[in-house]
Amino acid sequence: MQAHQTLADIQHLLSKVLQAPAQWQALAAFADTDGDLTAQVLDEAAKFVDSAIAPLQRIGDEEGCRFEAGTVTTPAGFRAAYQAFWQAGWPSLACAPEDGGQGLPAVLECVLFEWLAGANHGWTMAPGLLHGAYECLRHHGNDALKTAYLPKIASGEWLATMCLTEAHAGSDLGLVRTRGVPQADGSVRVNGSKIFISGGEHDLTDNIVHLVLARLPGAPAGPKGLSLFLVPKRLPGGERNAVVCERIEEKMGLHGSPTCVMRFDDATGWLGGEPHKGLAAMFVMMNAARLHVGLQGLGLLEAAWQKASAYAQERRQMRAPRAAGSNAPTGPDPIAEHPAMRRILQTQRAWIDGGRMLAYHTALQLDGARHHPDATERAVAQRWCALVTPVLKAALTDQAFHGASACLQVFGGHGYVREWGIEQVVRDARVAMIYEGTNEIQALDLLVRKVLADGGQGLCALLASLRHGLPQDEAANTRRNALADTTRALAAAAATDPQLPYWVADDYLRAVALVLLEWAWARIVATPASQGPRWAEPARAFATWVLPEFDMRLAIIRQRLSTAAADVHRRQAPAMAAA
Repeated sequence: MQAHQTLADIQHLLSKVLQAPAQWQALAAFADTDGDLTAQVLDEAAKFVDSAIAPLQRIGDEEGCRFEAGTVTTPAGFRAAYQAFWQAGWPSLACAPEDGGQGLPAVLECVLFEWLAGANHGWTMAPGLLHGAYECLRHHGNDALKTAYLPKIASGEWLATMCLTEAHAGSDLGLVRTRGVPQADGSVRVNGSKIFISGGEHDLTDNIVHLVLARLPGAPAGPKGLSLFLVPKRLPGGERNAVVCERIEEKMGLHGSPTCVMRFDDATGWLGGEPHKGLAAMFVMMNAARLHVGLQGLGLLEAAWQKASAYAQERRQMRAPRAAGSNAPTGPDPIAEHPAMRRILQTQRAWIDGGRMLAYHTALQLDGARHHPDATERAVAQRWCALVTPVLKAALTDQAFHGASACLQVFGGHGYVREWGIEQVVRDARVAMIYEGTNEIQALDLLVRKVLADGGQGLCALLASLRHGLPQDEAANTRRNALADTTRALAAAAATDPQLPYWVADDYLRAVALVLLEWAWARIVATPASQGPRWAEPARAFATWVLPEFDMRLAIIRQRLSTAAADVHRRQAPAMAAA
């Protein structure tokens, strides 16, 4: 992916549609961030991504990481690129100035990591968890840990991992067995094994900070007994800690990123936060990671679209059908003019532009939730982030894989061979639907844990807010009202059929995603500066090829509601007859 190809579009969304500089003026932390500074930062970021990171994508895929006797060597050029990355200050972009950061808005970091993922997903896995680790330690670490580790993590001089998964404990973290035993000097001895640890061992930095979920002695069973521990690769004196990489996984994609099996053999660590509150602390990191994974999906889909669009302009096959009476040239046409290919490309463009708008708005809300002076505004922004983050993670990564596969189709047989690079995008994109909580877990998080927790009131309030500041659109209002009614129906039905939400959570998340994307596109096209074919064509594609899925998803949910109601009636019928 070439970041500079997207620069004008992103500037348009930030400055014209979202009017981000005006929003920042309401937040004291970002009052000095104006359009000129934003343009300068993004221009330099695009140059760095295009020159230093993108050229290493194929190398990372073909060479991969090498494991030998507990050490991992990353592909040629990866270490030098990472050294340039952190020394230029890119990891500290959105970190607080008091921690050595630059104190810039979260959305600028989001743009950077969208570009990085699209340019070189494997390399981007290394710094991908840095900001989440920074936020986790900043909010839950004690003063000693913050002093020793926060500046190194904020700067990117040291990288970090998130060690949750065990062979028997994937989505069910309540099964975690790793133990942490307190010592007289205040440290903890950690013992256990973790799997699927991205960047658990590598040669990019001298130290790696592992954030580990484990149990203290006598801890309650299940997730409420988990604590968070900070376990470094190297101890404060520089000596190697008892943290061992046993092997790296052989994977479908992401060959440039080492996915490690890690063993902690009486490793020295320290408790991060309160005992038995580790999952809450880790969720600070996971929520940041989930937004970043959604952005990975955007970057990967953009990369696939750029490849397919360029190929479709050059590849000539047959004559494209034309409107009656048009003057048709002789010879074969570029396949970009054939309706089937145009539909594929326009559909992905509709997802990219709408998803980008939605993700950037969410990043702005994230800063509002932290820094807005008005408590009511902070609460509204926090509600948006809580409800929309799982939607972004699931919907954008799902579309990244399926959309990249559709873009491969544009190449025909040429897409299935390595020469054009599109098959790598498809392979690399698949994992984003799995890590940081599978997309099915995201759907359950949205519907069961968040929407139904308050009977759907929060989601319905969010839907109502989507009307503000936009021209009246009866069709859009009808869809929002239908989703709100369905939400209330699910809340009522769940009281008698607790399994019901679990059956339809995926459909519900997709329905919410489509309503949010419709709102994003309404914001784009309502902006005077968006007039013209650049934005009008993907807007039409969204309405034609993407939005109709909403009716299908709602029909599935309603059918399940009807079936559940009939089942309840059948169960109650004998008792009613007996009475």
